[in-house]
Amino acid sequence: MKEAKTAEKVGDTTIVRVLNTDLNGNKRLAYALKGIKGISYTTARAVCIAAGYDPNIKLKTLTEQDIEHLEKVIRNPGDYGIPSYLFNRRKDLETGKDMHLTGSDLEIRRKLDIERYINLKTYRGWRHMLGQPVRGQRTRSHFREKGRVVGVVRKTVKIASSQEKKK
Repeated sequence: MKEAKTAEKVGDTTIVRVLNTDLNGNKRLAYALKGIKGISYTTARAVCIAAGYDPNIKLKTLTEQDIEHLEKVIRNPGDYGIPSYLFNRRKDLETGKDMHLTGSDLEIRRKLDIERYINLKTYRGWRHMLGQPVRGQRTRSHFREKGRVVGVVRKTVKIASSQEKKK
């Protein structure tokens, strides 16, 4: 196969653009596709097999037509025989269809879902609104990087309170 015309040589790495994402062309195809937001390793392998490419070939060896074919398979995986349990958005609330979103579409849809939870005033919406963990995690010993302390008094607070008691 010829090397893709879309591949750019930058230093030691070759950059290949797939679905508006710059990927490392020196990586194997399945691992390189993981660089696209919304594609896991399992989905990447399924896309490679459905498109008819070996997951172990280098990404930079694909031609432009091969990359376009890969993009079609990633956009419409159900049309190429990929099972729906590998999709990242099954039974969408608006359309009722199984979809697989990638890149900015995934980020926008996730933000809209969170806004819907907040507007409906669900438990998950309240937790998102307060910046607390949403899926039942403990808050006493984790989630402190946001500046909220639950259950433990910080060292600086202890020192300040002990100094006030001495006065």
